[in-house]
Amino acid sequence: MEAQYTIVIADDHPLFRNALFQSVHMAFSGANLLEADSLDSLLTLLDKEEAEVDLLLLDLKMPGANGMSGLIQLRSQHPDLPIVVISASEEHSVVKQVRSHGAFGFIPKSSDMRALVSALSQVLEGEPFYPEGMSEADDDDHTELAEKIATLTPQQYKVLCMLSDGLLNKQIAYDLNVSEATIKAHMTAIFRKLDVKNRTQAVILLQQMDL
Repeated sequence: MEAQYTIVIADDHPLFRNALFQSVHMAFSGANLLEADSLDSLLTLLDKEEAEVDLLLLDLKMPGANGMSGLIQLRSQHPDLPIVVISASEEHSVVKQVRSHGAFGFIPKSSDMRALVSALSQVLEGEPFYPEGMSEADDDDHTELAEKIATLTPQQYKVLCMLSDGLLNKQIAYDLNVSEATIKAHMTAIFRKLDVKNRTQAVILLQQMDL
């Protein structure tokens, strides 16, 4: 009898989500598939389903994910969840960062159906998957920055992302339905955790995690 897996597909492109659905069903016909099209919807889903999720397939460039920082936040908030990044950004440096930030694997979006099915099978059997020729390596600067970002609470991370989008304190307060004083308190905590002095420096740090 084939094992039952619950797999979350997190990607904002409906066509690619559909292609992944087909690939997963080819590999595991009994899989329970869930989907999310943004980081917020993904976090909401995981809060409900985490105990039963066997694998998360994550697109790095989903709305709200901000490149590597989205992966870092997910690893921080859901440390026991296996995450495989599926990305169109296939540069060696990207794969190296994905590995160093704790992902269980990396599957290029350019993979054909057979390669995708093979990679998913390997991952669900408990073996990490990375493209051939990608040696295990770490990036000390990115690791240190990742550790800082991982200390942010979900709300602080959201405020930081909104700062990066150029929103003013009052706009952030309105969007999050809190007071400006609360936003200022969040910003003070963010600056302290990231070891920066102002919003410009904080935004630059976050952008360093982008692709």
